[in-house]
Amino acid sequence: MSLTSYPAVHPPAGADPGPEPAAQEHETLEVVPLRHPWRWVAAAATAVLLAQFVNGLVTNPGWEWDVFARFITTETILHAVWVTLQLTFYGTVVGFALGIVLAFMRLSASPFLRAVSYAYIWAFRSIPLIVQLLFWFNLAYLYKELEFGIPFGPGFVSFDTMNLVGAMSAAVLGLALHQAAYAAEIVRGGVLAVDSGQLEAAAALGIPRLRQLRRIVLPQAMRSILPNAANEIISLFKGTSIVSVMAIGEFFYQVQVVYGRNGRVVPLLMVATAWYILLTTVLSVLQHYVERHYAKGAVRRARPQNPQKKPPDPTPWSRSAPSTRASARSRCSAASTCPYAPER
Repeated sequence: MSLTSYPAVHPPAGADPGPEPAAQEHETLEVVPLRHPWRWVAAAATAVLLAQFVNGLVTNPGWEWDVFARFITTETILHAVWVTLQLTFYGTVVGFALGIVLAFMRLSASPFLRAVSYAYIWAFRSIPLIVQLLFWFNLAYLYKELEFGIPFGPGFVSFDTMNLVGAMSAAVLGLALHQAAYAAEIVRGGVLAVDSGQLEAAAALGIPRLRQLRRIVLPQAMRSILPNAANEIISLFKGTSIVSVMAIGEFFYQVQVVYGRNGRVVPLLMVATAWYILLTTVLSVLQHYVERHYAKGAVRRARPQNPQKKPPDPTPWSRSAPSTRASARSRCSAASTCPYAPER
């Protein structure tokens, strides 16, 4: 039964129906790209400001670029950069190692371990870093020596804290313990981002817990951990300047000493700026490659097609597939559930 009460009007045989009115209108329309005048205004204003800034850097004699070039690679500056890199490396390694332990203590089923981990993170995130550094620097005032032995009993081995914890050791200890509190929350957030169903599937397959952590949880959690961890490492690298309160010859402390002697404040500050930018850029490049390594399997990219490449030869199955589908359609054309059945 027809849905309309009027019979369909068909053009006579052999007549040219001609183009439809809508198609004629579309052909006469002129395609105009979307214009963004304010975007061009903002770009021009930004370019003018950048040009003025660069011109000031080049023409202003107050920057004293000759002094900058003379001190950028002096032995004192290079040694101070090496001390800063050592503080960053040891603080990062020890801090994140302890942070991983604290993170899994927070995720433990034991209420006691969760409470201890929470208390540690709460305390070390609450106390300013400079207070922690000064406390560890004056550890010998509280404890003259450290003993290893039976708890609340006699000790077997003892160490003099005055010689054991020096300025450099106290700085590494303070930076690492402070960093561990933040690293624990970063690692915990990354582990919680992994779907719990994967752990259930791994447990159903009988995979040991340690192997689940090493091969399933951490590789996926690293995608969430790395950006925040890289930010913490860069912040630690720049924050090592705070150890100057302990008279450690790190980078910024030596820059202050140099410009305190010769009075060339601005060019020496530019020396510090250039080294911080250079080393931060290196850390950012390393972060990019590490993130790309752990992103394998998570980000899928289509392979570029080579137009000159010859298409592969058809397989026997692809050559016989049309005839196979035709025969299957003929066998089950009457069945309503057949995928090859014609529509009714």
